[in-house]
Amino acid sequence: MTAAVLTAPFLAAPAQAQGDLLVAPTRVVLTGGGNAELVLSNIGTAEATYRIGVELRRMTDDGDFVDVPDAEANATEKAAAEMVRYAPRRITLLPGQPQSVRLSARPAPDLPDGEYRVHMSFRAIPPALSPEEAQKQAAAGGLSIRLTPVYGITIPVFVRKGQLQAGASLANPHLVKSGNDSFLEVTVNRSGNRSVYGELIGKSARGEALFNLRGVAVYPEVPARSVRIPLNAEQQARIAAGPVKIEYREMPENGGQLIAEMTSAVR
Repeated sequence: MTAAVLTAPFLAAPAQAQGDLLVAPTRVVLTGGGNAELVLSNIGTAEATYRIGVELRRMTDDGDFVDVPDAEANATEKAAAEMVRYAPRRITLLPGQPQSVRLSARPAPDLPDGEYRVHMSFRAIPPALSPEEAQKQAAAGGLSIRLTPVYGITIPVFVRKGQLQAGASLANPHLVKSGNDSFLEVTVNRSGNRSVYGELIGKSARGEALFNLRGVAVYPEVPARSVRIPLNAEQQARIAAGPVKIEYREMPENGGQLIAEMTSAVR
């Protein structure tokens, strides 16, 4: 059995929070199949219940995601959904209580080499009406409406089979405005047969740090995506003043290896 390879050491892995739920790590990579664990923590002050599921999602060329209905899934997506197993599928957490979710994947021997991905979702289940609320609703003739926000977190789970490679290049950095906000937009091109993932780091000609955008991924369904890096007025002025060196590196917890770089004037 091949051991699970997480994108970061488990205890140091990044966590993602939404509402009162904290999930760590935020990405799981299973190389050749294997097992892994996620830890869910209730950081709120009340008991909470979450439904756990698996979704298929595709990246677009602007880095957004669209849901893929089962009927529209391609062969790779269907194989990913069938391969990944997890338990439990519903979890109730007391305040401050953590609990693990177990993952496993067993690629079939005849499965083509490649990167297979699902997105695990953790969605809050709104609490039931209290007896007092139920009585009030009944007294009102059952016509009252209660709007309850439903919070959720989605993280990618990758299964990689075979010898996979990936590279990247950077292109077309330029300044853009959207309303009152300013951005540096850059294109990240991907090559190879798996995703790339890392951070974009900007430096001045003298090596001064200008920006750092973490968690930039390009998935196999797109050859390139545009990335917008938010800028404040000082960053924008410094970028416009001279050439900018942009580095695309693996995340520090994954070694920080350089994936791609370019130096260019930005207008």
